[in-house]
Amino acid sequence: MISKGGSEALLQTLVNLGRSDSKDYSLLIPLLRLLVRVGQKDANIGEKCQKLEATDVTLSLARRNLTKFEFLAPCLDAIRMYASNVPTGSMLGINGAMELLFKVITPYNRRHTQTIKAAIDALAALLKSKSNGRRAVNRGYVNGLLQFYQDWHSCDSSNNFISIRRGLLRCLKHITNVRSGRDAFLQAKGMEILFTTAQDCLPYKNMDSLVNAAIQVLRKCCPKCTLPMSTIRSSYAFHIPGTPRSDVPVKTCSQDDDSEDEEEIELEKTLENLEIKDDDDDLETDLNKLKFKPNLDRPEVDLKQYKTLFPELDHNFKDLEAEPEDGLNDKGNISSKPNPYSCNNLATPKTKGDIGGKGASCTDGKTSPGTALENCKLRKKSIDANIMENESKNDIGEINRLQNHSKNLTSATLFRRNLEEPGLLTRNSITSFKVCRSDGDESENFKIVNQLLECHRGNIPFHNPQIYMNNAEGTKSVPDFKLLAFPDFWGHCSPPYSQKLEEKKYGSQRDNILDDIQRSLQPRNLLNRVVFDLDNSSLPENSEQFDTLKFYSKFESGNLRNVIQVREFEYDLIMNADVNTSQHHQWFYFEVSAMRANVPYRFNVINCEKVNSQFNYGMQPLIYSVTEALRGKSYWVRTGHNIAYYKNLFCFRAPEEKKRRRYYTLTFTLKFPHNDDVCYLAYHYPYTYTALTSHLQLLEQRLDSKKIYFKQQTMCHTLGGNPCPIVTITARPTSRCQSYLQELGFL
Repeated sequence: MISKGGSEALLQTLVNLGRSDSKDYSLLIPLLRLLVRVGQKDANIGEKCQKLEATDVTLSLARRNLTKFEFLAPCLDAIRMYASNVPTGSMLGINGAMELLFKVITPYNRRHTQTIKAAIDALAALLKSKSNGRRAVNRGYVNGLLQFYQDWHSCDSSNNFISIRRGLLRCLKHITNVRSGRDAFLQAKGMEILFTTAQDCLPYKNMDSLVNAAIQVLRKCCPKCTLPMSTIRSSYAFHIPGTPRSDVPVKTCSQDDDSEDEEEIELEKTLENLEIKDDDDDLETDLNKLKFKPNLDRPEVDLKQYKTLFPELDHNFKDLEAEPEDGLNDKGNISSKPNPYSCNNLATPKTKGDIGGKGASCTDGKTSPGTALENCKLRKKSIDANIMENESKNDIGEINRLQNHSKNLTSATLFRRNLEEPGLLTRNSITSFKVCRSDGDESENFKIVNQLLECHRGNIPFHNPQIYMNNAEGTKSVPDFKLLAFPDFWGHCSPPYSQKLEEKKYGSQRDNILDDIQRSLQPRNLLNRVVFDLDNSSLPENSEQFDTLKFYSKFESGNLRNVIQVREFEYDLIMNADVNTSQHHQWFYFEVSAMRANVPYRFNVINCEKVNSQFNYGMQPLIYSVTEALRGKSYWVRTGHNIAYYKNLFCFRAPEEKKRRRYYTLTFTLKFPHNDDVCYLAYHYPYTYTALTSHLQLLEQRLDSKKIYFKQQTMCHTLGGNPCPIVTITARPTSRCQSYLQELGFL
């Protein structure tokens, strides 16, 4: 019908009947209803009705029947259909359509509700035009819409007219797309009105549409703010050789910057009009082209410069026989002999009260659950990097050579234990321990490390604390980290049980968004106390007087920058960006201590970057408890509930970007199992550069050199001075025969 000109025929008939002196409503009303049904399928109905002047005729019919609701409702439906085309809607606004509709919309009334709903829907369609939105603001319609909504909300106790209330919220949503509309909304106390009404609707599931619509308006109109930092660039800076020393400031957005709202509207339109191409368009079907082998893009002579990166091709296997053997196809790549540097072979002294017997841990069943490790950080001092290379790697007694050197532990109160066993660490031996460079202090430092190693069960696969400490000495970092995180030093393994994905609580994300809005509306109820600042080292000392959690992240891969205590058990966390950047802070790894057991603590990571996250689909953060590790449970465990990931009210603008960007919040709540424990929280399993070098060293020691060819080389060095290893691992030939060596190359 539309392709045959049916829409034009109906519109022309409407114009002819509407302009006649004697109007026959028995024909006009069915005609309008038919036109609305056809127009919903015609994408160009707005242009057609404007060209045939059907909009003027429809407005005239509506004005004539303001008190005749049975004739008025079809006219209002037609106006809503016309306004689906934005230029046509703007023309209707110029011709007084909004004034007409406001005469129809009334406060709460149980009569003629279908006509009132039609008028509200038509007004919402008209307000999609920004010119109509500004026109409505100038005429004070924002106050009127808020009063209408508040009246319908308070009087509709039986919730019979949810569609009318939702239509009013849709009008507010469109009118606040312009800056003047948001300003008028704020001046009319619209934030408080919608927030209060949304809270009233939360207990009723059938009113979710009202809550969601109200949240959209609230988030749009809530003032945006910047992060509470002087700059969002990383706290650590590294001068790149050959470049001038210049600090490029990152411009932050202001509350008056409204470019983002238009950006979101344009983005929605772009996504709606996006054409999805066929996935098979780029598949090559010509078999001759697929078989074609292109020539090298450079001479073979130039490729010889990479010869050093393939040592297995030029290695002279002098220990092999000239004749081939049958052992080339032997299976089994890893030697079954024990690794001398495995934790299972640690030579740790035992005493009567210590870890004699079958792998006892640092605590026994008599130890109170409340006694826990409060803080454990390993201080790195200078040590001869070649100490382990000058002696045999297979000599277990080599571990005892570390007694001549120190790996320092720093802690205000390392243990809070009153243990009767003489072999275990006590509070008096560690309290107020500080690092000094005297020989006596170094000996005391090693005692602490040695006592910790005596507690180590050696049941963590592919990890050796001594090797890790030794490699950590050679790791160079921009901030020059001197401390080791306990999980990195102690090691970790997988828990002996599986964990299910967290089931998301219904409405949890919506509740968190409303809580953010409440914080903006009622800032006086917040503490807003800075308890950790990476840029202000004296801050933790000043915060000792408050009953707060203690945070720390000055270790390898730690990236916590700022912590703000919002409420007694709620903290906002800001992660540090990568060196010399203002980005890449989606993950986190930090230490927390001085907690209370079984108290729900809420953490909000407020400067995430991704638009969505697996945390919305069951993923949980990781926690590592030092107390549990000393009891033999060295696990990174998934934890947390009420997890949500959503767009927050913080924004910024980078120097190269015209439009501002919004941050996202990851929020989760967890309960710590022990009082005064030391725990580490992470986005995912942390893996440091030192762990990489340690694993490569352990791997080389563990391989059977008769079956595996292993070669570690340095491809290059980072700007900071750390070597970038390139590792060659392949099967070792069983003969120096040329065919075997060629097969090695293909492997």
